Amino acid sequence: MYSPPTDPADQQRMRRAFAQSAETLGATVTGAEVWGWHGRTLSARAQDPDQRACWLRLLSAPEEKAAGKIWEGNREAAALFDGRIRKPLLYGTTQSSSDGYAYRAELHQYIAEPVLSASPVLRTGPQPSAGWWESLRTDLEYVSGTPTDRVAVRQEWVDRAVPRFLQIPDPQITYWTTAHGDLHTANLTSTTPYLLDWEGFGLAPAGYDAAMLLAYSLLVPEFAHDIHDTFSVLKTEPGRVAQIIVITELLQSASRGDHPELVPALCALAAELA
Repeated sequence: MYSPPTDPADQQRMRRAFAQSAETLGATVTGAEVWGWHGRTLSARAQDPDQRACWLRLLSAPEEKAAGKIWEGNREAAALFDGRIRKPLLYGTTQSSSDGYAYRAELHQYIAEPVLSASPVLRTGPQPSAGWWESLRTDLEYVSGTPTDRVAVRQEWVDRAVPRFLQIPDPQITYWTTAHGDLHTANLTSTTPYLLDWEGFGLAPAGYDAAMLLAYSLLVPEFAHDIHDTFSVLKTEPGRVAQIIVITELLQSASRGDHPELVPALCALAAELA
């Protein structure tokens, strides 16, 4: 899933746009290419004109779809959170288009710490320090209290999807907070931690980030237990609703081929919650 586009022509199109974006931003690429989810992004380590270590990330979309939450997410997150929580700073952006595609390139602060896992699904048990958990909880509390008009989860989707995938009545979201929106161990570094990849942040049910981290970590019970201990919201009714919604999202994703190995654990947790 984190792989180049299946069409070689799309790979070459992305590489050309990446090289052009680096030139526009004055960046020198110094690292190997890293492809994102289904080849939608292309990134690499780079240096900016001030010789700072950076991470150059290129997002691509058909021109008619180059707008909205995902397209603007990292830029809008930088305006709200840079320097206030532990996330990579955004140094600069550029946008271009050609052959019916639009491109947004972002030059971020390079974070040398490794992530907790290479995949969103946690498969082996990391052992973060107590300070790591406290830092994560503090930053997510700051995020949750930050006003935004962006929306990460919609009640209308919940009304349709929960009965379809869980065969239970759709829960009503009564308490909304701002969420990172894609919190899993591939978006958390192992020491500080830094929170990476902000393109999906927005309003979500209270406890959504904790529920997402938990759902992706169900194959490692010890780590899942630590999540429960750290985020008391998971023991509340809003937290139960958030878990049901996240489980539904991941079951829908699995129906399209993403992380099917999680399905038994997701269904077991849903049975407990329902």
